[in-house]
Amino acid sequence: MEPRFIADAMLGKLATWLRIIGCDVVFLPDVADDRLIALSQAEGRLILTRDTRLAQRRAARDNLFFVRGDDYRDQLRQVVTAFAIDPDKRFLSRCLRCNEPLEEIDRETAAERVPPYVFDTQELFRGCPACGRLYWGATHRDAMSRQLKEILTRP
Repeated sequence: MEPRFIADAMLGKLATWLRIIGCDVVFLPDVADDRLIALSQAEGRLILTRDTRLAQRRAARDNLFFVRGDDYRDQLRQVVTAFAIDPDKRFLSRCLRCNEPLEEIDRETAAERVPPYVFDTQELFRGCPACGRLYWGATHRDAMSRQLKEILTRP
């Protein structure tokens, strides 16, 4: 079973990149440490943090992964390696905004919500059941894939 995460306020960019590779990551930038710990316990999520004070708290100690490195690329490599995450397995399967798994959207339904060129050039559309955001494959998907490969292969 893949780990489920909750990222603290210092790790917003890491949370986004983990969502890009399909990880279930809650990111609540304005939540206090006590609430973060309570949420992680209630939802069975591992806390990702760079906060040394949070890492020292007894209530969080057994349910925490301390992320080293200041750069999100180093952080992503660290988490992917530590948890043996396959970055291709669920690439772009979650909403990058709200973390919900994406659902396939009927092409005709998408027609009224996307620009005509996008509708004419794309076959597959996915949508977030929570926020309604639509996703489709295009040059940005290819760019993310290339950037991800670059990040994960860099020493």
